[in-house]
Amino acid sequence: MHARLAMALAAVATVSPMPLDAALSSTFLVNATIQAGCLVVGGVTNYGALSFGSFSALATTTANTALSGTTVTLQCTPGVALTMSIDGGQNNNGNRNLKRGSGSNLLSYQLFRDAAYSQTLGINQTVTVAYSDPTAIKLPVYARAQLAGNLPAGSYTDVLQVTLTF
Repeated sequence: MHARLAMALAAVATVSPMPLDAALSSTFLVNATIQAGCLVVGGVTNYGALSFGSFSALATTTANTALSGTTVTLQCTPGVALTMSIDGGQNNNGNRNLKRGSGSNLLSYQLFRDAAYSQTLGINQTVTVAYSDPTAIKLPVYARAQLAGNLPAGSYTDVLQVTLTF
């Protein structure tokens, strides 16, 4: 028995191993996740201004303006559903108001989301911001005030808080 085992071991020892193929192939996964989002170009947090301009204290006209967001542009991932809401401002009494800097006089105004002034933008009302170019989004905000002709002269202002959701 020992002789057979010794011969078997000798036979195995004299057999030279066959070379293995050195080329191996395999695969691995490569992936990325693009998260939906929006950003303000330039990092500016002031979305522009609504300026009605200057009028005589006796004027009884309708004043219109649009958000002049020339310094701010939003960019969103294509296909993002962007919404906005705007609060009642610093002089809110159920209506948005401009307040005279050196007094308590108020000038009521309304916001709209279209240039035809037909779609009101209520206090804290969430509305969809439509856009065709996701790299250059401007907020659609228009304002109208009815001048009564009886307000004291002075500068009337308000500050609004815009909330964007995506």
